[in-house]
Amino acid sequence: MMRTILITLFLTALIILPADAQRKAGRNGAAFLEIGVGAREVGLGSAVSSMANDANQIFWNPAGTALGSNEQFSAAFSYTSWIADLEYGAVALGYKLPGAGTLTLGAQFFGINDIPANRQNGYVDPDLAVLVEDFETSATFDYSDIAISLSYAQYVYDKLALGATVKFINESIDGVSGSAIAFDFGSVYSIGVAGWQLAARISNLGSDIEFFTQDNPLPLSFSIGTSIYPVNSGNTRLMLSVDTIKPLDSEQQLRSGAELSFYDLLFLRGGYKFNYSGVDDGGTSARDAVSTSIEGVSLGGGIQYVVGGYAVAFDYAFTEMDLLDSVHRISLRIGK
Repeated sequence: MMRTILITLFLTALIILPADAQRKAGRNGAAFLEIGVGAREVGLGSAVSSMANDANQIFWNPAGTALGSNEQFSAAFSYTSWIADLEYGAVALGYKLPGAGTLTLGAQFFGINDIPANRQNGYVDPDLAVLVEDFETSATFDYSDIAISLSYAQYVYDKLALGATVKFINESIDGVSGSAIAFDFGSVYSIGVAGWQLAARISNLGSDIEFFTQDNPLPLSFSIGTSIYPVNSGNTRLMLSVDTIKPLDSEQQLRSGAELSFYDLLFLRGGYKFNYSGVDDGGTSARDAVSTSIEGVSLGGGIQYVVGGYAVAFDYAFTEMDLLDSVHRISLRIGK
């Protein structure tokens, strides 16, 4: 069954990710959806398609939100201090329905306020100034992105979880806004040996966002991933994870991550994206190569403790950014 699901998702991806997708590079709307949510997830290099039993998976693979038979509730709260003073917050709440699957609600908020407004765009020539279509008069303006998601996931049997997410997306800047509806679909399958799991997902399959007369496609992508615990002895565990992802607007990437835990109390993490970090466009005869990405290695850690029957975890992740300020993330996870 899992092989059939993976093949189906792969063939679907071949249809929806056309060969000329590169021509849409730089045109994506709702680009904030490509920014990783959660300090644990980003600390693992975003190689988290096969993670399970976590409400935060609503932002990655909806099948991973499915809670096990002994679990009832999962919540996650994340904050990211992004580049250029942009702020990114996310919250996810998952609840296992009696005798059914898991319902998860998620929300993402991205943006910045009080940006100084140059209403004339620097044009002093009256003939040019009148061509600038700006009906606002305030001295500053705001930019904000919002996504509200609802996910349903269920174990169709003890080793296979399937999930789907529907999300409403809105982008707004200086009084102009655009909206879209998108869907995510995913699966997670447990091999049953050494915690080995396989996963596949399609993200952001939906309508374009229109600003004025410009239609902007969503950051559609297809991913397959796996994770395994090669070391699981005593009170020490090591998890390795790998994802391969094909975004609509760029080359295929390989993501990798590792997590070392002690007594299920202390966690150390590291991750890296191959064919992403440090990649350049090759340059031309008239100029040197220009870097097409700024993100480098990710490092992080966390602590987890059981309080009143709830497992409470606090996570932190640091991401190196070339030429810009490095990015810091913090997350709080609660499960029962």
